[in-house]
Amino acid sequence: MSIAQDLSHLRWRKSSYSDGTGGSCVEVADGLPGVVPVRDSKIPDAAALVFTAPAWSAFVASVATER
Repeated sequence: MSIAQDLSHLRWRKSSYSDGTGGSCVEVADGLPGVVPVRDSKIPDAAALVFTAPAWSAFVASVATER
């Protein structure tokens, strides 16, 4: 089951690893308990993916070990 939520009020932030040229940028937003919304900065009005906080933490930890 999916519940649509208005995410327009959130403050979005880009990854510190973004290329800085407006290219491949992932943005995340804080402020929703238990979940982390993620979107493509090139299409901010498109739907965001929303992950549980534990799933997002696991993803970030996995990526960090791959660097």
